[in-house]
Amino acid sequence: MREVLIKNEEDTKVFGHRLAESLTENAVVALIGDLGTGKTTLTKYIAEGLGVAETITSPTFTIVCEYHSGRLPLYHFDVYRLENADDLFEIGAEEYFYAGGVSVIEWADQVAEILPEDTKCIFIEYGEREGERIYKCTF
Repeated sequence: MREVLIKNEEDTKVFGHRLAESLTENAVVALIGDLGTGKTTLTKYIAEGLGVAETITSPTFTIVCEYHSGRLPLYHFDVYRLENADDLFEIGAEEYFYAGGVSVIEWADQVAEILPEDTKCIFIEYGEREGERIYKCTF
């Protein structure tokens, strides 16, 4: 597992943009981390890197938000409120995973069993200093 030290929001932006450049159709990115670790912020910069023009907000109450203005569609999931992976399956998540876009899933550990095998996982932890994060990446 590769570790990346993120010192500030600018580092998050650079990481998100670089990740976005590498993403292809049907990519799934799983974000796992405690409340306040920056999952939505990282998603915002992935979206920006894809060329998404809309403002990214957390889809906590809607489960998924769709953005179609970038080079690939972005499907932004927040599964925090779901009971289990079956709930995500029932809302048609697999259709999103294979719809030709990029799926970014916050709180993905809650639905890990239904994620595609090639999902890119990022475990986000607090760093030692204020504002620092450690990204542990499976890719």
